[in-house]
Amino acid sequence: MKIEKIIKLDGLGEVTLKKDSRFKRLSLRMAPNKGIWLNVPPQFDWQTAIDFAQSHKDWIAKQRLKIQAKENENFFFDSDTVFKTKYHELKMNPSQDNRVRASVKKGMIEIYYPENFDLKTEGFQDFIKKMIIETLRKEAKHVLPKRLDELAQSFDFKFNKVSIRNASTRWGSCSGDNNISLNLHLMRLPEHLIDMVLLHELCHTIEKNHSKSFWDLLDKVCDNVPAKRKEMKAYTTHF
Repeated sequence: MKIEKIIKLDGLGEVTLKKDSRFKRLSLRMAPNKGIWLNVPPQFDWQTAIDFAQSHKDWIAKQRLKIQAKENENFFFDSDTVFKTKYHELKMNPSQDNRVRASVKKGMIEIYYPENFDLKTEGFQDFIKKMIIETLRKEAKHVLPKRLDELAQSFDFKFNKVSIRNASTRWGSCSGDNNISLNLHLMRLPEHLIDMVLLHELCHTIEKNHSKSFWDLLDKVCDNVPAKRKEMKAYTTHF
């Protein structure tokens, strides 16, 4: 049976411990858009796994920098880019103006820049991403808490607080005291996948790990979970 536990390492953030009978030795794993995790054989207790992760903090820090570099090079915005959120669409506009600026209104995220401008100019791509993130955050705060409450009432779940974050690897999380955190990048997903993520976190208010009981509960409140999880692989928590 698979069991997962999330820990926080000082200066490194979250690391997931995954215990499974298939694992034969303690081993650290990481991948772009998936974060860092530690495979834990069943004969090792959690503290031994935590001590192992702590002893490899330097290696984790170096590898995380490499992963972040790969993640950051994935998306380049230019005049041919098609990018949409739930309520907005990106539009790149070369203009007569000699400065870079942005406008977000009437369902458009419009980026203005001088003609013959080098789109690889330092900071320009970051400026575009910043405008998109701000837009996603506003959309998420407007939509996700309300939808989470609707689903909680429909299936008789109870949660404490909800927060919106720009997380690098996780679509959502639920703390031990039932505070739910949701990724603003959910606003780039179709509604049926958003609902699956919200229901996933609501199920964690009852089942705190990914045990069989958890998946059975999720299957009761969300249809076609395997197909939706497979569909989710086409999306990332960053751009």
